[in-house]
Amino acid sequence: MNGSLLYRGKVRDVYDVGDGLLVMVASDRISAFDRVFAEPVPDKGRVLTAMTAFWVEQLAEVAPSHLVSTDPAEVAARLGDGAAGTGSDGPLAGRAMLVRRAEMLPIECIVRGYLSGSAWKEYRRSQTMHGEPLPPGLEESSRLPEPSFTPSTKASEGHDENISYEQAERLVGRQVAAEAREISLEAYRLAAGLALERGIVVADTKLELGFIDGRLAICDEILTPDSSRFWPAESWRPGAQPPSFDKQPVRDWVEQSGWDKESPPPPLPPEVVSATRDRYVEAYERLTGRRFAEWWGAGG
Repeated sequence: MNGSLLYRGKVRDVYDVGDGLLVMVASDRISAFDRVFAEPVPDKGRVLTAMTAFWVEQLAEVAPSHLVSTDPAEVAARLGDGAAGTGSDGPLAGRAMLVRRAEMLPIECIVRGYLSGSAWKEYRRSQTMHGEPLPPGLEESSRLPEPSFTPSTKASEGHDENISYEQAERLVGRQVAAEAREISLEAYRLAAGLALERGIVVADTKLELGFIDGRLAICDEILTPDSSRFWPAESWRPGAQPPSFDKQPVRDWVEQSGWDKESPPPPLPPEVVSATRDRYVEAYERLTGRRFAEWWGAGG
């Protein structure tokens, strides 16, 4: 490719294509417990890209985004060798985004609407979330009194660490922290309201913000199953962990497999791969009201 590879992560590859632009390619790689499995999940990258493009449309009035185009022909022209193709058979069709470079904030902008994950573990221990007291008597998966902005660090290795809002202010400055919080909360409220109308609870989500032309923009993936906790609304109740529209089948299988989570991961059974793909596709179709099969064929 004429574009130079800048970064290869667990899921995403990023290429510099010049003129202040990048191409972000969402692969079908799947990771769990900080390890990438050999077996890809078909169409997972397309779901992440399609859902991000959908939320860019929905959140346009909240903040600008870095997205320029998901058109395979435009991506191919930027990469310079036609790798993306121009139709539904191109290897990058439906999974590549042409985006603007941004000066990224050194924090993860997390919004929680429900008590789950690390927040639930902290609450059980100290009745707090990110160090702030919460009402007594909450259960796992309880809806919080109001959505809460709970930032974290960005760890180059290992896990991100939860930080207080005051720590976020020290990292990015008081004004930027306040704007990041406002954008994140507004984006969550809008997205969670729309999702609930379509039968999905957005328990929490992680946003990446960065400056483009002096304005904070929403970057990277947006409200996908990899960056958010999506629950079927019909299965949600306080006191239990609902099933989620993500790689939960992989996590569940790993927990039952006997794998020590340190040695190379064992092969994923085909039925686990298939079930995981179905979860991702269902999340997209329920949230957007669109048929997934039309996404990459239409070229975004």
